[in-house]
Amino acid sequence: MTDTITAASIAHRFYVQGRSKLEIAEEFGISRFKAARILAAAQETGLIRIEFDLPVPVDLPMSDEVRAAYGLRRVLVLNRAESKADRPELRRRIGSLAAQLLTELATTDDVIGLAWARSVNAMAEAVDSLPKCPIVQLCGVQAGMDMRDRSVETVGRVAAVGGGDPYPIYGPLVLPDRRTTDILRKQPGIAETFDQFQHLTKAVVSIGAWRPGESTVYDALTPSERDSIGRRGATAEIAARLFDENGNALSTGLAHHVLAITHEQLRQVPEVIALGYTEPKAEAIDAVLRSGIVTTLITDAVAAERILELAAERPPE
Repeated sequence: MTDTITAASIAHRFYVQGRSKLEIAEEFGISRFKAARILAAAQETGLIRIEFDLPVPVDLPMSDEVRAAYGLRRVLVLNRAESKADRPELRRRIGSLAAQLLTELATTDDVIGLAWARSVNAMAEAVDSLPKCPIVQLCGVQAGMDMRDRSVETVGRVAAVGGGDPYPIYGPLVLPDRRTTDILRKQPGIAETFDQFQHLTKAVVSIGAWRPGESTVYDALTPSERDSIGRRGATAEIAARLFDENGNALSTGLAHHVLAITHEQLRQVPEVIALGYTEPKAEAIDAVLRSGIVTTLITDAVAAERILELAAERPPE
């Protein structure tokens, strides 16, 4: 009984009163290492139970599993209850989670890049606080989408929250040929935005899978173009840049007729937050994580389970 009471007293001082292990050790006449062992044993025996009441619906154990499997800086997995939603609602929830994270991470020293994507647009709508910093569009927009989804005002909306300068790209994602692409890249407004790529400190991108309805680039191409690129091993894309199943940058003719940041420029960004969700995108998410470009992943529980299976089957290097 005495040992239990002592352990409880030590735990109360450490977890409730915020006393250091050294202070506790001096008070009880024991070594700091013994105090640490008592605290550890108190958790193992159930004397102490640590609970987290998070203000966001994140599955912490699964988040940490995915983070460890791919060596990422951080991972946020939307918990199972929140993951049970149709595609538009799940997109909104992923976007909301991304908005909260970006708000916490952003500083006045940042230059933040946003890829055009529905999930990034959802994030933009949820951002309600941001320091004053430049917001840069990373790629053009897909034609044929409704005005809400393809609006280049996304960059403007996010910049307006903090009062920073917006750098939009008033141009389509995919262009008919290299000549047209080169001409547009030299236009003053677009050239100014492209010049900002070298200064990026953070970027928010969406992971697309090389299949119908799962990639803005895929949906913007002709069937013959899709098949040709698919045969070359395309598995995933972020900001109109393609990757094979091993995370290697895929060089195709597409690279010369898209308005977008390059693989090399993306790799230079210190913090790349990727939004990838739903089970059909699991292989694409796995591929992009293997590239080493992404530092933070935001996903849902169903996709995370499949991602962990893929990592177990073929451990990332």
